[in-house]
Amino acid sequence: MPELPEVETTRRGLAPHVEGERITGAVVRHHRLRWPVPRSLAAKLAGRRVAALRRRAKYLLFDLGDATLIVHLGMSGSLRVARADEPPGPYDHFDLRLGEKIVRLRDPRRFGAVLWQAGAPDAHPLIAGLGVEPLGPDFTPEFLFAASRGRKVAVKQFLMNAAIVVGVGNIYASESLFRARVNPRLAAGRLSRAACARLHAAVRETLDRAIEAGGSTLRDFVGSDGEPGYFQQEYFVYDRGGEACRVCGTAVRRIVQGARSTYYCPHCQR
Repeated sequence: MPELPEVETTRRGLAPHVEGERITGAVVRHHRLRWPVPRSLAAKLAGRRVAALRRRAKYLLFDLGDATLIVHLGMSGSLRVARADEPPGPYDHFDLRLGEKIVRLRDPRRFGAVLWQAGAPDAHPLIAGLGVEPLGPDFTPEFLFAASRGRKVAVKQFLMNAAIVVGVGNIYASESLFRARVNPRLAAGRLSRAACARLHAAVRETLDRAIEAGGSTLRDFVGSDGEPGYFQQEYFVYDRGGEACRVCGTAVRRIVQGARSTYYCPHCQR
């Protein structure tokens, strides 16, 4: 599933093509995505101008002034810029028309979302309960320390809880914990202030580096230009079970936490 770096990569690629542009139409080929696409969406969008393209967690927010078009890429979706006359493929479910160009949602599994929100996007139920942005000013070592107090859940699952901090999915949680030298099985409430400071820095470093690399290509993800990301070439532990740790040479271990694979080095992350 595209995580924060992949969605931010998409946002940065699309922004120059959509910000300030007027929407000349929209085409919905499949209304049955993860949630039903509103039947009136095309009529609501026509004639509006895109003031800005923002990201909240893994959601892309097309700011239309007094309303927001909310797009989620689902498990295998992508948004790409194309010519308006380019014929759609079998998995191209939605086009946002901007004159002679379009922004096209391709989603083979149809697990993405295209939603309308009148007024501020924060009022939408999918966004209202989200935690802090890991690259924003509210994400601090002190925030991590305070939020983790009294929590018995493992620190990796704590880090992936979107009600606490958004966008740190499975890949980047494993990688951040390795960089911070924190064992993923440690109870979150046992994190020291020093460990929270290391983890805060590691999360930001990992996400920033992944964004620079265009995200990770897992299965179908590509950016808005159709190019894959390559951060997976830099993984320290994720998907490297049984391989030698790049730092100490110990075999990377794979365990299951919350039905998700976790990878860590038992020597570096004691």
